[in-house]
Amino acid sequence: MANRRQSVALGILLAPVTLFLGVFFLLPLGIIALFSVLTPGLYGGVEWAFYHWNYGRIFGWADGIIEIYEPIYLQILLRSLSFAALTVILTLILCYPVAFWVSRLSERWRLVFMFLITLPFFSSLIVRLYAWLLILKPSGLLNAALLALGIVDVPLEILYTPTAVVLGMVYVMVPFMFLPLYSAVDNLDRSQIEASLDLGANRVQTFVKVVLPQTLPGIMGGAVIVFIPSVGNFVVPDVLGGAKGLMIGNLVEQQFLSSRNWPFGSALSMIIMAVVLTVLLISVTRARKAGGHA
Repeated sequence: MANRRQSVALGILLAPVTLFLGVFFLLPLGIIALFSVLTPGLYGGVEWAFYHWNYGRIFGWADGIIEIYEPIYLQILLRSLSFAALTVILTLILCYPVAFWVSRLSERWRLVFMFLITLPFFSSLIVRLYAWLLILKPSGLLNAALLALGIVDVPLEILYTPTAVVLGMVYVMVPFMFLPLYSAVDNLDRSQIEASLDLGANRVQTFVKVVLPQTLPGIMGGAVIVFIPSVGNFVVPDVLGGAKGLMIGNLVEQQFLSSRNWPFGSALSMIIMAVVLTVLLISVTRARKAGGHA
C-alpha cells in the first residue's frame, strides 16, 4: 500500500514536467522528423508526399536532376564537429587547473571567483560577441597591442576566420566546463592522494591513478555540456566567423529563413539530433562503466 502511494505521488509530481516536455519538446521534434521526409513546397512550407532526397543531398543518393549531392554539406557537418571537439579540449585545458586552484582558496574567495565565472550570464550574448568584434578586427584592441609591442608588423586577420569562431565558442562555453569540473575537484578524497604519495607514488602516478579517475565524471559532464550546444551553435559563427566559419547551425537557419526549404532544414536538424544522441549514449555508457569500476 505504501509503495502504491509513493508511485501515485511520484506520478503526480512528474506529470507537469512530462506534459511540458511532451508538448514543447517531443511534439516539435516529431514535426521536424516528419518534415524531413516530406517534399519541399514551391514557395516554402511542405507538400505531403514522401521525399527521401532531403537526406540524399547530404549523404550522396540524390537523384542528380532535382536534387544534387553536394559534399559541402558533409564538410560543414565535419567542420562543426571539429570546432565543437576543439572547444571541448581548449575549455578543459583552461578550466582543469583553475578548478584545482579555486578549490584551495578560502570560502570567501571561492564565492568571489564563482561569481566572476557566472558574471557573463548577466549580460547579453550578442553584446559580448560584438565586444569580441572590437577586439579581433584589424584595427581592434588585440592588433593595436601587438603592433605597439612590435610583435607583428601588419595587423593579423583573425576576424571572420575559423580561429575567431573557436575563440568565441571557448569564451562562451568556459563557465559550462568549469562548474562540473569544480564540483568534481571539490569532492576529491584528499586522503587517497596523501596515501598514494606516502606509499611511494610520484605526482604523475598519483594524478593518473587517483585524481583523474575521481574527476572523470566532471570531465565527461563538462565535455557533454560544452560539446552539444557547440555543434549546433549558429550565433557565434554568424557574428565572428563569416563565410569561412559557417557551421551546420547556420545552414539550418538559412534553410528555414532564407531558402525556405523546410524539409531540407529539418533533415539537417535531425542529423544534429542524431549526433547529440550518439554523444549522450556514449557518455552515459562510459559513465556507467566508470561507476562500475569504482
